[in-house]
Amino acid sequence: MNKVKRLLNSYNKYISIPWRDDAAAAQRVIFCVYNETEERSIRAKFDEFEIVTRQADHEWCVFDLTDTFAQWLKPQRYANSYFQKPALLSNFLPKYMDFIDQQFSQFLIDHHANENSVVALKGVGSLFGFLKVKEVVDRLAPQVDGRLLVFFPGSYENNNYRLLDGYDGWNYLAVPITADKEF
Repeated sequence: MNKVKRLLNSYNKYISIPWRDDAAAAQRVIFCVYNETEERSIRAKFDEFEIVTRQADHEWCVFDLTDTFAQWLKPQRYANSYFQKPALLSNFLPKYMDFIDQQFSQFLIDHHANENSVVALKGVGSLFGFLKVKEVVDRLAPQVDGRLLVFFPGSYENNNYRLLDGYDGWNYLAVPITADKEF
């Protein structure tokens, strides 16, 4: 069985377990961790993650971060200047986080996300170099009454997450689901 199928099986076992109603926001976050080389395969299997979620009697919706940077930057007055001097962009990245926050809040309303919903977050690799995934998850997780499922291209070891294995990771309370870990 390939790694993506094993990850799906691990996720299926976890999502089928009854949910606690009293879990804090950070405890309602699930990280599906996979090697960054598996990104295309994971995206091709999103429908299967939805199927097992719905079979566990939960709702499903997907928020895609992939194009949010371009969507945020395009209407900016000085967007062309940022391409000429990218160092200037770092001053405005908190506004990018605010943009994601606003888009996510509206997404939850539009999709009627509730305490029985799994809100999947894909495209977190596109944040690399702009925002830290931990900061994004910390900001978005409290808005989700159900579970926030983060598809995470990177690694997990000793409670430490590393996005794209590119720099130092961070410790987080989320539930890690990997292809190698059974529930």
